[in-house]
Amino acid sequence: MNLSILVPLFNEEESLQELHDWIVRVVEAEKWTYEIIFVDDGSKDGSWAKIEELAAKNPNVKALHFQRNYGKSPALHVGFEQAKGDVVITMDADLQDSPDELPGLYKMITESGFDLVSGWKQKRYDNAFTKNLPSKLYNYANRKISGIPLHDMNCGLKAYKNKVVKSIEVYGEMHRFIPVMAKAAGFEKIGEKVVKHQARKYGQSKFGWNRFINGFLDLLTISFLSRFGKRPMHFFGLVGTLIFITGFAFAFYLGAYKLYCTYTHQVARLITDRPSFYISLTCMVIGSMMFLAGFLGELIMRNSSIRNHYLIDKRIS
Repeated sequence: MNLSILVPLFNEEESLQELHDWIVRVVEAEKWTYEIIFVDDGSKDGSWAKIEELAAKNPNVKALHFQRNYGKSPALHVGFEQAKGDVVITMDADLQDSPDELPGLYKMITESGFDLVSGWKQKRYDNAFTKNLPSKLYNYANRKISGIPLHDMNCGLKAYKNKVVKSIEVYGEMHRFIPVMAKAAGFEKIGEKVVKHQARKYGQSKFGWNRFINGFLDLLTISFLSRFGKRPMHFFGLVGTLIFITGFAFAFYLGAYKLYCTYTHQVARLITDRPSFYISLTCMVIGSMMFLAGFLGELIMRNSSIRNHYLIDKRIS
């Protein structure tokens, strides 16, 4: 199969028929074999009934329905598990992503050799102050922290090689950082394509301001896990040791200075009257705790089922 089109959705009844027909026109013009996978994230409107209607008319329509609303990441995860196409393209159901972009994204994967291609909505029709400006700041921070030069990492319109989506696990709210997870899994050919952004035609946005705060925290999480997830002692042990040594050095200096003053009959303040004593003591306690955290992390990893989970790309046997 050439193409799997994955569409996660929540309460998008009004747009589904138009989106389906538009996708079908594009893929049939390209003469691709395809499947459209709708993942209904617990919609409360008539979205599922509309999907059932579409599936009855088009055998290429597949669908999954969650009992309740779990979020976009679980929807993508189960969709990735079901996808059979050589190329997997994700897009939102609100018609803000144009199906006319499918051929360009498909060719970048199949002909240009990219592992992952992310859309870039260079010209947006959202509110400049509530969405555009925060999004630009958010993506700037993403580029600096992750090292992946994408202008719109959270764009829902993305294309993947099938083996990419089978090699990553999307959970929580980590759908914003699929390129980071893909890079951590060894897929470094990540590209970007300028795509058309369309104004929302039906309904309203399902995301608020909290997505920027949560997204930044999730980025720190995935960046940490990708670097130190399988070797926690390399982070906690190193930082803890440095903090402990710093505190011990201050304490040693204070003790040595007190002994020197006593030996030379000089008047010196009590060590416990000096703020630096408590700072050094705090450093030693924190350093010890961080070292123990790294040690416990190593013990947990030793008993983890994913301690030797590695992606084998090629094999000769």
